Amino acid sequence: MPRYKLTIEYDGGPFVGWQRQDNGPSVQAALETAAEALDERPCEVYGAGRTDSGVHALAMVAHLDLQKGLAGDVVRDALNHHLRPDPIAVLAAERVADDFHARFSAVKRGYLYRIVDRRPPLALDRGRAWRTPKRLDVEAMHAAAQACVGTHDFTTFRDAQCQADSPVKSLDVIRVARVGAEVRVTVEAISFLHRQIRSIVGSLVEVGTGKWSPDDFADALAAADRTRCGPVAPPDGLYLAFVRYPDERAGDELSEA
Repeated sequence: MPRYKLTIEYDGGPFVGWQRQDNGPSVQAALETAAEALDERPCEVYGAGRTDSGVHALAMVAHLDLQKGLAGDVVRDALNHHLRPDPIAVLAAERVADDFHARFSAVKRGYLYRIVDRRPPLALDRGRAWRTPKRLDVEAMHAAAQACVGTHDFTTFRDAQCQADSPVKSLDVIRVARVGAEVRVTVEAISFLHRQIRSIVGSLVEVGTGKWSPDDFADALAAADRTRCGPVAPPDGLYLAFVRYPDERAGDELSEA
């Protein structure tokens, strides 16, 4: 059967996360329901990763097999029709090789975290960014974040419920920059631990408010002790920004940050 690669945007607010679960609606289940309506049979959708409840996606990648050999644009438009009114949009659908796998073929993932550091509450970005009332020292946050680049034991920034075999991960890039009225944290790696980014961001905000120094952040990472983690950032500001595959040219998906 033809295999299709999907690029998907969604607002994670109404969902329990990407993965199909019994305790509420998920993005995966909504896509599978739409695919079943299109292909007139049950269809399983495989994602490039699992976003938590409330986490958004600018470009999640997934794949599915359809018995109907349809053009990519037809698949995209039909899925979007059946997804209404869920806040999910299939941005692109394309035929790929039978051995393509959205998760296991990926070579890099990029995430964006948005922070708005102002006193007034959020109106337009409510649920889509984290508001902190105190202006943040972005330069100190960026300096502290560089301690995470490379291969480390990230136990400090690993959720207690994480099911990964090892706390050791390699981060390729982490940047903190002010873009207009917000602070953006961008992170790139092949894979991440459960709530690793939100844990890192929460601790970086401790640096930004002056509660921690960059050395305090580095010491917390080196301690490999979950109790040394700062408050975990809420899911509202986190976005899966891109997933990259072999032979794809490295893009500038996060260059604006």
